[in-house]
Amino acid sequence: MADWRDVLLVDGYNMIGGWPELAALSLTGMQEARDRLLDMLADYQAFTGRRVIAVFDAYRVPGLGRSFVQGKVQVVFTKEKETADECIERLVGEFSHRRRQIYVATSDYVEQHVIFAQGALRVSARELKVEIEENQKLVKKAIEPERIISRRHSLEDKLPPDTRKRLEDWRRQ
Repeated sequence: MADWRDVLLVDGYNMIGGWPELAALSLTGMQEARDRLLDMLADYQAFTGRRVIAVFDAYRVPGLGRSFVQGKVQVVFTKEKETADECIERLVGEFSHRRRQIYVATSDYVEQHVIFAQGALRVSARELKVEIEENQKLVKKAIEPERIISRRHSLEDKLPPDTRKRLEDWRRQ
């Protein structure tokens, strides 16, 4: 089955360096920063319906690169001597032959021009962070009324019918 969703390609280390929370996490451990970014991207993917692919630069790491899924987000570590920018450009080329919109999240100015020339739309690190924060607020706002309703009725639902009737009669007096 073909996947016709819009695609967001994310330059992972560019986001980590551009978001203060992730930059601070990266000082104590890059894995923690990557995991936190991937958690946020998984929520973003679920909220927007866009397919999210996070690309991490493994330019100096020997090997063929690797790709796996974490939290339903596809994660790509580039192969040896391939930068994240080169990988993203290749993926834009691959996805542009299908009917969908491609977004690339990077604050790399040169990369923005290259992907724009290929028909993709750019999203800066700051813009993606703001969009993710707005989505989080909308989700929280949508969930909050359900919590209030469930709390309001939770005690009432647990009382025996005769006790509820007596309390209701007492309230009406």
